[in-house]
Amino acid sequence: MMTVKCGRLRHRAFGIARIFVSILLASSCLLLPGGAVAQKPDAPEKEFEDFNRDNFDRSTKIDNPWFPLKPGMRWVHTGSTTERGKRVAHRLVTVVTDLTKVLDGVRTVVVWVEDYKEGKLDEAELAFYAQDKDGNVWAFGEYPEEYFNGRMIRAPAWIHGLNESLAGIMMPAAPRLNTPGYSQGWAPSVLWTDRGKVDQMGQKTCVPLRCYDDVLIVAETSKAEPNAEQLKYYVRGVGKVRVGWRGEGEKLQEVLELTEFSQLGPEALAKAREAALKLEKSAYSVSREVYAATPPSEHLPSAEKR
Repeated sequence: MMTVKCGRLRHRAFGIARIFVSILLASSCLLLPGGAVAQKPDAPEKEFEDFNRDNFDRSTKIDNPWFPLKPGMRWVHTGSTTERGKRVAHRLVTVVTDLTKVLDGVRTVVVWVEDYKEGKLDEAELAFYAQDKDGNVWAFGEYPEEYFNGRMIRAPAWIHGLNESLAGIMMPAAPRLNTPGYSQGWAPSVLWTDRGKVDQMGQKTCVPLRCYDDVLIVAETSKAEPNAEQLKYYVRGVGKVRVGWRGEGEKLQEVLELTEFSQLGPEALAKAREAALKLEKSAYSVSREVYAATPPSEHLPSAEKR
């Protein structure tokens, strides 16, 4: 089959052959602002990603430049979110621990997250990621504990391979514009139906920490709120630096900016590991149908000797 590259379409056509080619070009290209033309994605979107556990080798070495997860990396994002029509202060602290956890035969990195609303702990979470041989970063599940007045009220956990849950891609190996959206995981038992799509590239943004060029923006949506998108801004070597939104859904009306980015020392990393293991101990007790079916997390140095 002959491949025709997209280019600027000319209004004049010489003969039937030129008209036919013009029609082909118009059907396979997208007109962008300024008259530029971009190629439409060749492949349709998949409902679920093609997971293959054999495609994960050094899965805990997550060095995707847009989504790096090195043990000890710590991000603090601050801003606000909308709850019941009211804006409330929001602070998110994320730490990559030196723990790993094997899920469906793939060793994942354990990330510990604390979510504060109005200065009070609103949610604590363990999240699990792995990188495949191609460089895609996958989400294998989450265990979140939600709190109210200091008491845990629910823990909607999802883990790949359990309760019909499936892993999804959090960051493609080589993000490109005009490519199909992708599933970020599928867990109908907890209404996790998030999807991502590369929205913009080469942008600029400033947050309290500093200003960045060459910013990647990923638009995320879900079946629960199809008319709203959460916009996440990523920088090479750093990861997520900003969160915004567009649309009508209240749950996604969140604004966060990166205010701290650091590498924890051994003592602070040990404290993070201890906190993550404490949360895991609770998970085994609370989530008997999901988390209790997984093997214990392991300290990364001992796991690497295997």
